[in-house]
Amino acid sequence: MIETPGFIWTLLFFLLAIGPLVFVHELGHYLVGRWCGVKAEVFSIGFGREITGWTDKRGTRWKIGWMPLGGYVRFAGDMSAASEPSEEWKALPEAERNRTFQSKTLWQRALIVVAGPVTNFLLAIVIFMGIFAVYGQTKTPTVVGSVVAGSPAEKAGFVVGDKILAVGDSEISEFGQVSDIVALRPGMVMSFLIERGGTEQRITVVPGLKIIKDRFGNEIRLGQIGLGSVMPVSVSLSPLELPGAAVAQTVRVVKSMVDGLVQIIMGRISVKELGGPIKIAQYSGQSATLGFVAFIGFVALISINLGFINLLPIPTLDGGHLFFYGVEAIIRRPVSMVVQEWAYRSGFFSLMALMLFVTFNDLASFGLWNRLTGLIG
Repeated sequence: MIETPGFIWTLLFFLLAIGPLVFVHELGHYLVGRWCGVKAEVFSIGFGREITGWTDKRGTRWKIGWMPLGGYVRFAGDMSAASEPSEEWKALPEAERNRTFQSKTLWQRALIVVAGPVTNFLLAIVIFMGIFAVYGQTKTPTVVGSVVAGSPAEKAGFVVGDKILAVGDSEISEFGQVSDIVALRPGMVMSFLIERGGTEQRITVVPGLKIIKDRFGNEIRLGQIGLGSVMPVSVSLSPLELPGAAVAQTVRVVKSMVDGLVQIIMGRISVKELGGPIKIAQYSGQSATLGFVAFIGFVALISINLGFINLLPIPTLDGGHLFFYGVEAIIRRPVSMVVQEWAYRSGFFSLMALMLFVTFNDLASFGLWNRLTGLIG
């Protein structure tokens, strides 16, 4: 049995996972900004006081901060959260002003902002392509291979040989998609479109809740209906097929994230399921003990998470900037400085509150609060 990784191991692989992903994200901003003629004053991996760094011939300060959770690129002139021209900016010489973020057109600014998340998605696609190229792609047909006796699936009328075509409004091309959808819906009425004997029909089933623990002791709450798949097959992909398969895998992960977020917003999944940096660090170390492929696959998932979260229309995130750019494109003028400043301040405090909440969740999942209660009692 694989032992749970220790603190040093966990911290090391957490940094190996997060550091490159933050670098790639910010590099996307940097490269597109440079292509658009914007000077980058600072490229930082991590926040806080600089540990080490250097200045390149273009005047960009590359540095590493002592706090590794995040990073940023600061473009010339981009000093306010709203990225609005200030009086100091207007007073700059024209040549210098033309190298600032604010001087660029709306589409250029939007392109620079969206480049970070897009680069994270591209990295995940490249990782999936590499895995598929070396090991092939495992596919499981949507045919029911077994039905657990007494399970919700048996009670609903599923039989071996049924081919699942859709779950709700979502078409199914692989059995794993069924598990992804069902896992997020314990206790909810679900409709399945199946094919049996050449005829399509609908089956309604309510997934039960199953709490399982993985080999590391992590508790996972899943919806299950009691269906088993037929044997998966490993498919070798040609170089021309790799990009499409990798993109499809990335899209599938994003759909699962969107689905999970909707279930949390609707109150169908507890917010206690949300995890933060501590959980990511824990899973980083655990995935590394399972081997290189497991770890690099985990990195791909975190990269997709990073890209997805940054596209959410929350002020201070890339998606918040893109939201205001969208409004600006519609009303033909920038949103007022006051509105943007208030939005970014509220967004910042909301993110900090969320960070504290998920950290509290992380610590609770380790039983810290119960142990403290026991000590006090």
